[in-house]
Order: sequence, then C-alpha cells, then structure tokens
Amino acid sequence: MVKSGKLRSGTGAKLKRWKKGHSSDSNPQTSRFRQAAKSRFFSRPSAKSDLTVDALKLHNELQAGPLELNAGARKDTQMEEEPDEGLSERTSGTFLSGLSDCSNLTFRKVQRFWESNSAAHKEICAVLAAVTEVIRSQGGKETETEYFAALMTTLEVVESEESQAAVAYLLNLVMKRVPAPVLKSKFSDTTKALMDVMSEQASSDTSSALRWILSCLATLLRKQDISVWSYPSTLQAYHGLLSFTVHSKPKVRKAAQQGICSILRGSDFLFTDDAPNHHPAAVTTAKFCIKEIEQAGGSKEDTTTLHVLCLLKELMGSFPLGAVKSCCETLLRVMTLSHVMVTASAMQAFHRLFSGKPNASSLSAELNAQIITALYDYLPSENDLQPLLAWLTVMEKAHVHLASLQSSLSLGHLPRLFSATMSCLLSPHTQVVSAATNTLKSLLTECVAPHMEEMGMITATASAGNPSYVCKMFRIVEEGLSYRFHASWPFVLQILGCFYRVAGKQAHPVMTKSLQSLSDLRSTPQFPFSGELDLAVGGAVESMGPEVVLAAVPLNITGYNDDLEFPRSWLVPVIRDHVTNTRLGFFASYFLPLATTLKQRADELEQEGKKLEAKVYQTLQLQIWTMLPGFCTCPVDLIASFKGIARTLGMAINERPDLRLTVCQALRTLINKSCSTAEEKTELGRFSKNFLPILFNVYSQQPAEGESGTYRMAVLDTIKVYLTVTDMQLICTFLQKASDRLTSTESIEFTRLAVMDLVVAMAPFVDESTMAKTFELIRPYMEAKEPGLQKKAYRVLEELCGAERDECKSFVLSNLETLKTVLLDTLKNASSPAKRPRLKCLIHIVKRLNEEHKGFITALLPEVIICTKEVSVGARKNAYSLLVEIGNAFVRFCGNKKDAMEEYLALVYAGLTGSVTMITCTVLALTRLVFEYKDSIEVSIMEQLLQNICLLLSSRTREVVKAALGFIKVILFIMDPKALGSHVTIMMEGIGNIKDDVRRHFRTKLKNIFTKFIRKFGFELVKSMLPAEHHKVLTNIRKAEARSKRRKQVAEEQEGASESEEETPKGKSESIEDILAESDSDLSEDEGKSRNTQKKSGKQQKGKAWLKEGEGDDPLNFLDPKVSQRVLATNPELKKTTKVEHGFKVTSDGRLIIRDDDEEDGKDKGGEEMDDILEEAGVKTKKSQKRKFQDDNLDEDMDVEPQLKYKAGGSGIHRPLGRSQDVGADYKSKKGKGDVKKKGKLDPYAYIPLKKDQLNRRKRSKLHGQFKGMVRGVQKGAQSGKKMQKKKRKA
Repeated sequence: MVKSGKLRSGTGAKLKRWKKGHSSDSNPQTSRFRQAAKSRFFSRPSAKSDLTVDALKLHNELQAGPLELNAGARKDTQMEEEPDEGLSERTSGTFLSGLSDCSNLTFRKVQRFWESNSAAHKEICAVLAAVTEVIRSQGGKETETEYFAALMTTLEVVESEESQAAVAYLLNLVMKRVPAPVLKSKFSDTTKALMDVMSEQASSDTSSALRWILSCLATLLRKQDISVWSYPSTLQAYHGLLSFTVHSKPKVRKAAQQGICSILRGSDFLFTDDAPNHHPAAVTTAKFCIKEIEQAGGSKEDTTTLHVLCLLKELMGSFPLGAVKSCCETLLRVMTLSHVMVTASAMQAFHRLFSGKPNASSLSAELNAQIITALYDYLPSENDLQPLLAWLTVMEKAHVHLASLQSSLSLGHLPRLFSATMSCLLSPHTQVVSAATNTLKSLLTECVAPHMEEMGMITATASAGNPSYVCKMFRIVEEGLSYRFHASWPFVLQILGCFYRVAGKQAHPVMTKSLQSLSDLRSTPQFPFSGELDLAVGGAVESMGPEVVLAAVPLNITGYNDDLEFPRSWLVPVIRDHVTNTRLGFFASYFLPLATTLKQRADELEQEGKKLEAKVYQTLQLQIWTMLPGFCTCPVDLIASFKGIARTLGMAINERPDLRLTVCQALRTLINKSCSTAEEKTELGRFSKNFLPILFNVYSQQPAEGESGTYRMAVLDTIKVYLTVTDMQLICTFLQKASDRLTSTESIEFTRLAVMDLVVAMAPFVDESTMAKTFELIRPYMEAKEPGLQKKAYRVLEELCGAERDECKSFVLSNLETLKTVLLDTLKNASSPAKRPRLKCLIHIVKRLNEEHKGFITALLPEVIICTKEVSVGARKNAYSLLVEIGNAFVRFCGNKKDAMEEYLALVYAGLTGSVTMITCTVLALTRLVFEYKDSIEVSIMEQLLQNICLLLSSRTREVVKAALGFIKVILFIMDPKALGSHVTIMMEGIGNIKDDVRRHFRTKLKNIFTKFIRKFGFELVKSMLPAEHHKVLTNIRKAEARSKRRKQVAEEQEGASESEEETPKGKSESIEDILAESDSDLSEDEGKSRNTQKKSGKQQKGKAWLKEGEGDDPLNFLDPKVSQRVLATNPELKKTTKVEHGFKVTSDGRLIIRDDDEEDGKDKGGEEMDDILEEAGVKTKKSQKRKFQDDNLDEDMDVEPQLKYKAGGSGIHRPLGRSQDVGADYKSKKGKGDVKKKGKLDPYAYIPLKKDQLNRRKRSKLHGQFKGMVRGVQKGAQSGKKMQKKKRKA
C-alpha cells in the first residue's frame, strides 16, 4: 500500500513541476476550447443553425428582383433539413454584411441581436439584412424613407407571424425618424396596411406583431395635421388603437396606452403657434373611458376598470373641461364600490390631475373646489394607514392648485381641510401624524404665505373674507395645544412655528394668546419638548419681532426682587438666535437699560459678598448683550436709531473687555449686511471718527499679564470693515498719525508691530500721494533685521499692489521702476517669514509687466524657483502661483503659447546645473509648469525634458529622486496614453537605474507609479521593461488590483441588494404611487406562512378589504353616510412596525454617532488620487500634520498666542506628557506602608496581560524584559522584607 498524500515512486519524472515562486501562474500549454471557438467563427456551421430557410428565401427573392413573394410556398423548416438549398457561402456572407455594415443609425440597436439565441431576434436580423441589400442593389442611400418604403412593401407580402413581427419591429424603429411630410403623404395607404395587419393579428391566437403595429399606428397619427382628424377614416384608425387599451395582454395594452398618450399630448400640431387647447380626439377618448368603466362597474371583474383608470391617470389633464368633469364624476362613483385597488387607482388619477397643474380650460377653479368637497366623503379611517396618506397628499395638491387658480376660493376651503388634518394628529400611526404635519406646513407655505401682504393687519374680530379664514385656521391649529393632542405636541409645535413665520407679521393680534399658552407649557416641570417649543417661539420672533413677543410674554426680569430661577430667561437665547429685520431702537430703549441695571446689581451683590447671586446677574446681562448682533442684522430703523446707541457701543469697546467681541461683531454685521443704501453707509461713516480711534487704541495696547489677547483679531477685522465706509481724507489723517507713531523712538516693539498692522489695514484706502509716502515709510523696514517688521512691511506693499481700486493700480504703474529696483535690492536680505507677502507682491507686479521688463522677470526666476522648497506653506503656494503668472507673462510677450513655453522652459532649465537644492526646486517648478501648460509644450521639448528628468533618477540624493518621481507621476496623469507610449522606455530605464538605497526609501511612491503604469500599459509590458528586482513588487500589485476589483464587485452587488431590500421612510412623498404602494399588498404577518406561500397568495390578497366593526356592542350601520370609512385596505388587527435604517451607528443609550466625511473609512479613492496628483504639481498644498486652530481665519501676522483646545489623551504622540501614572497607587495603604486588598478588585500583585501580539518573535525580547523587571522587583521586595524582619528580631 502507498501512503496517502504521496506519489508512487517513479511518477515524479512524468509530472510537470512548477518553478519556485510560479505555483500561482496559470498559463496552459494547450487551449482546446479556444481553438474550437476560433475555428467556428464566421465559418460553415457543423451543427444545427438558428438561421431559417424562410429568411434566406425572402432575402434571395428580394435581392433577385421586385418584392413579389409567394408566401404560401414557404416552409418553416430548419437549414439542416435542406443543406443544399438552405446554405451557401455566398448567402451567409451577404447576410452578415448586410447587417453588420448597415450605415443607418436607426438600427444600431438591432446590430446587437445577431449574437442572440432568440429566434425572434434572428428573424429581425435576417429581415434587416435582406432589406438593406435590396436598397443597396437599387442604388439607395439607406435613408429612413427608403427603409420605410421597403419595410411597408415587405409587411404587405409576408404572411408568417414571425416575419410580420420582425418587419413591424423594424418599422416601429424607422417610423420615428421618417420625415413628417412623407408620413402625411402616405397616410391613407400606411393606415390601411397597418389596420389590415392589426385586424388579422387581433383575431389570431398569437399577437407578437400587434404591439409594434400599434406603436407604428400611434407614430403615424401623431405626425398628421389637425385637418386630417376631421376624416372618418382617421377616427376609425384611432378608435381601433383605443380599443386595445383594455386588451388582456399586458404588452399590447401598454403599447396602445402609450400610443394614445403620445397622440393626445404629443401630436405635432399641438406645438405650433396656432395650436388648439386640446386634441380633437380628447372628447371621444373620455367618452370611451367612461363607457368602459360603466360597463365593468359593480362587477367583480374589475380588471377593465383598473386598466381604464391607468389610462385616465395619464390623460385627464389633457381633456377639455366638460370631459374632465364627466371623468371625475365617474371616478367618484367608482370609488363608492369601496374596492381597495379601484379606490387607490382613482386617487392616483386625481393626484396626477392636480400635480400636472392644468390650465383653467381643463380644470376650472369651480370644478377644482367641487372635487375637493366631494373627496371629503371618501376620507379613510384614521387606522387605515396608506389610503389616509394618499388622501392627504391628494387634498394637498388639490388646494395648492386651487390657490394658483383663485386664492380666495382656496382660502375658503382651507379651514375644513385644516380641521380634518388636525384630527389625523390623533392617529396612533406616526407616519400619519408626520404626513399630516407636512401637509399643513405645505399648505401654509404655498397657499397662505403668498397672499398675506394683501390682507393687511388681521385682528381677532375679523368676521368675513380672507382674514376670517386665517383666524379660523389658526384657532384650529391652536386647538392642538390641548391635552388630548399631547402625544403629538412636537408636531403641533412645528405647525405653530410655521404659522408664526407665515402670518405672524400681519396676524400677531390673533396669536398672542397662543404665545402665552406656550410660555405656560415651557414653565411646566420636565416639559419634554422644550427644543421644539423654542423653535416655534423663534418663528414668532422672526416674523412679529421681539417687541410683540415680549409684550405677550414678558421677561419678568427687573434686577430687583427677582426670582433667581428666572422662569422666563429661556426667551433670551431664543430671541438672540432668531431676531432679525427688527427695530434697533427697541434694543436701545428696552434691553440696554435692563443690561445696565443687571450689571449694577451684580456689582452690588459682589460687594455684599453674595457671589452666587452676583454671578447669575452677571451672566444674564452678558446674555442680553449677545442679542445685539441679531438686532444689527438688517434693522428697519438704522438711520434713526444708530446715533442713539453709538456712544454706548464705543464706551463698551473701550471699557468693557468682556463685551468687545460682541460689540465688534455687531458693528461688522451692521456694515456688511445692513448697509444697502448710500444714506445708511454715510450714517455709519459719520461715526468713524469716534469708533476708529477707540479701536486703534484697543488694538495697539499690550494685553495685561495673564489676560488673553484673542479679542485683538476681532478688533482688527472690525477696523478693516469700518474703513470701507470711512471718508478717504480721514483715513489719510489716521495713516499719517500711525506713521508718526511708527517712527517714534518711544514706541516699543509690540506697539510698532501693532501700528504696522494698522498701516496694512489702511494702506489700500488712501489716495495715490499718501500711498507713495507710505511706500517711502516702509522701504527701510524691508531691509530690517527684525523678521516681524520686515514681514509686515511686505504686507503693506502687498496691499498697495494688490487692491482693486484705481488709485492702487495707478500707483503701481507710476512707481513700477522704483518697485522693481527695491524688490531686486532687498532680495538678499529677505527673511523666510517675509517670503510669502514678498512673492504675493511680485505676483501683482508681474501681472502688469510688458515685454520691456523681461530682464526683471529673468532676474526674479532663481528666487521664485528656490521658494518652491520654502518652509512656509503660503510661500510655496505663492511661488507656484508666481511661476504660472510668469508663464502667462511670456505668453503675453510672444503672442504664441508654444514659442513662449519654449523660451520660458529654456530659462528654467538652467537650474538643473546648480546645487542639489536648486536641482530639486527646478524639477518641482518644471512639474508645475508641465501640469499647467501641458497642451502648449511641443512633443520634442517634452521628450527632451523627460530624458533630463529620467537621468536625475540615478542620483544618490533622495530629494532629487523624490522630485523626479513626482514629475513622472504628473506626466502619467496628464499625458494621453498614446502619446505616453513613445516615452515609456525612457521612463522605465530611468526607474530601473534608481540606486538600491533610494529605491527602498521610496518603495511606496514607486509602487504607486508602477500601479499607474500597469493600468495604462498592462502587466507584461511593464514587467519586461523593468529589472528583476522590481518583479516581486509588480506581482504584488497585480494581485492587489485583482483583489480590490473582486471586493468592489462584491460590494456593488451587496449595495444593490441592500438598496432593493431596505424600506424607505414614509414621510413626505412626492409620488402618489409610492404612497399607495403598500395598500395593494398588505399581507397578514401573524399567520406564520413561509415567504413562498405569501408570494403565491399575493394575487389573492390584492384587492382584499376589511370591515371595521362598531364600537362595543353597537352594530355596523350600512346606511350611515360615513360607512365608507369602515372599509379598510389594511388589516386593523395587524400592528405593523417599520424600523427605518438611517445608516448611522447608535450608542447604547440611543444617541446617533455621526462622523465627518474625513473620518469615514471608505474614502473616495479617486478623490485621494486626484489630490495626490495636485499636491505633486504644486496646485494643492500637502495636508499639514500640525494641529489645526479652531478659527481658520486667524491672520498669521497677528502676534497673538492661539488658544489651543487640544488635550492630551491616548497613546503615542497623544499620550499625557505629565507625571506617569502610578499603577499600584490604588492599593497603597493610607495609614502605613505596603499594599492592601480592596473589595471587588484584583489582589495587589503584578500582572502581565497575555496578548496575541506577545507570540511575535520580534517582540519576544520586550516581553522578556517585562518578566525580568517584575522578578527583579519581587526579589528586591523580598530582600527588603527580610531586612525588616531581622531588625524586628534584633529589637
């Protein structure tokens, strides 16, 4: 016996063995099946073929002469039965050529069919090939008209049903593209031929051609003029098409219904200038639908009714008024049958009618109102979920459409709907409550809001007209605050908030009582919906204004004898968050005195030693001040009120450090958002002589020791904003004073830096002469040894050169030579922090240079190139921008991009001969230029550039190789694969010459580049071009790519499956079909049937209804007018809970965990790759690993220590840097030495946790060290214990 798992001796030589490392290769020597497939392609088939003799005979006869076929002699036999007649090499070739090189784009869809196994598809291909050959043999150009004529002739002579279906299909395709005059001229003949085939197919068992014939007939009728519709023959053809709309076969019925819809809504004459309002056949169509419904109505066979309703759903909006009225009456009569499916379809028809927004000739305001009134008789039960949702949606659309036709009539009908919808808030179904809420909010927004202005002020005594309707609606909504609605209070509060926003401005006298009710609710202990209530009151603040709200619900805060609980203090943040477009004077007259009183009271309590009460009052007055920015947002009385509050604001900035941020924000808001007119700007500018000196002084004062200086940034921003509305002469005066203070010998360094910031802010707003003086002032500082002053001097120059004002532009042009000289002279002394603003200055200057200044640009170029490796991110970004701007300048000089790039790149090449740093910077610069001007560089120049860069890959300096690899990565991205193909050899040779040390260092970057090469040129080509040491990486890449591809496919399949399975929330749905989707197939879940059983019984369950019995012992009264509400489409005993998946993780206590996009694991790889390319090209800066400040707008010129919010915690670089935690601290005895045992904790011994990582051989030494340390500690402790015992014995 041979041992299992081993081969017999002697078999080793017979077996093929893989070489080491090649066991995963799959390259078979023989390919039997591929050879067999190749041998069969376009050759004589040896087995049974799907091409019929019938099709070949048709083709041969069509090719031989005119279209005269004796169809009776044709047989449906297969080719293998008559091999001599059925197949020849010539015929087979002609068939394929006629199909494959058909030049008419109409049939490009058919050319896919020749690979299909379907007999019908083969027949279509055969007919198309035959017709194409006939057209070619007669010298045709294969136009749509020629195909139409040939196919119509063929349709008349073929008799087999398969051929008729094929011809009809092709005819359906081509008729849509045939010119309209041809169809008009051949209308009678074409109609007769189509009708003959249609009548023949209608009486036969198979109707494969029927749906295509119906589609052809619809296309033909759609192209005719309106005069043709007066002929009886036209109407006869139309009625023939109409009769198939209730056909039993779905495909035929669908084709007929689509054809009818296209005729009534898409006929050509409906889009002319003198088009009629409705199609001439619309009335007859409506009568047909009504007749069919009435004939089938009341019977159990309701399929015909459903088919007609499906057609009406699409067509009712295109009927004339009388026909729409008749159809609506029929729909309402049918709905009395209480058949679930019929009722749902009728509601869909009404929804489509109102959603289509037909004009008054189809649906008048009176008819719209009558339908609304009638639909109240069909209000479903509150327990009937889906029908109730559908009813709400239909009524919403009906009222919105009525509002567009006649607003007063719509407002008159709204109170009744509000009453019915509010009763839906008592439903136990959350979906119904949510849908009712959304319906009321939509009605308020779309029906009420547009007409509030014209109503004027509405009082509670309004008894007639639109104001009375608004009062009624609000009282109905206000009822929702009663206790019986308590389960739906969050939704009621949403509706109230919407009502406040819509009508609060005009109807606030009616709403004050509800505000008081809300205030009482808010003060209820543990009120659960305070957030929703605050939003509702916020809506009132937005529309009515804080003055009206506080009159209804006073704050009850005076500063003396107050309840320290301050039960109404919740109003302060609500007003702060929502106040806008109100009176600034109200803040000055009400809140400012209150804040002053509270501040005084806080100071008094502080002196009395009542620190807690003082803190409460202090916090409250600060909260009142935070309302100021909201009051400054678009105030209605800015010109009248600002002068009364300006002095107080100035004093607050100067004397109250705790209020500076708030007041500065208010001033910026006033200028940026509220100064819409010249008068308002002038009014604010009038006070600049008061505000600006205060702001200058606050900014230039050094913060006291221990005081935070974060407010200085806000002060500087406020100065910049205020300067935009300040008079120029005043700014010049301020700038002169700042210059004197800057040159003063008494000024300390902090003051000089602060004053320089002020000069930067004021420089762009002065006249040209003052700009020249400022430039002379800062020239010495541009060569100063202090980096801070030098940087700010360049910032001043940047503002002077870059501002868009005419004075700044003329200053640059008039002082261009001086600026050039100064910038070149200061090149050697420019410090690293000053590089960013210096380069920005150069960008502004280069934009304005002409060809005379080419020498200046040439002199600048080395500095710009070196700055691409600057430490500052801003400096690098500006250096790359300046390189591009210089390129644009060369384009301006030369007038031709290609010549300009040749000259420009020749200057940049010089850097490749410099030091290592210069070479690196030059390669970075070339990378950016190639990325920017890729379309303007000649092929020869690009080839030369690539050769030079690839030579640098053999450098021993890592920085040079890193830059060169970045260049290759960008080249791979921007160049077309065909153009890139000629350079692959050069790049591969360069990469192959990289030194081993450098290759190991940049293995990740190289792997990225190899991946891109493999994607573009294939694995085998790349492998053949690279040395053997790279092959292992290439194999790894191939495996990784295949793995990622498989994972992606699996993920897509799972995503598709999950999308099909997951249940969408049933909130506010746009489509009535979505709303009614579940009413058709509510299956009982408590019967415990399997899924298959449910599927089988689905058809039986459709249309099933339930009767809701009377309450208690009351019998069901069938004479009750509301008995229709007892017929339910949903099983009343079935409690259905749908858990909606929102895609977020949930904590144990139910809170959602929502992460930012950057934190998600599945980031977009394509976006990452693009970012990587942009970073290599210098377009986008690399992400800094430094901590980000909370405020990204911090100016880097500000010498303020930022307040970092980061706290250490975690492992690695995030570990706490303080005293290391003492592990055994919990066990130390408080009274004596040694450890004690604690209840519920482990014994106080040293433990080493056993982890899987400790099995790693590389980490074994670390583990040994832990054990040794522990043993050493035990030995030390034992020795000390022995010594103590000895001492005790001796004692």
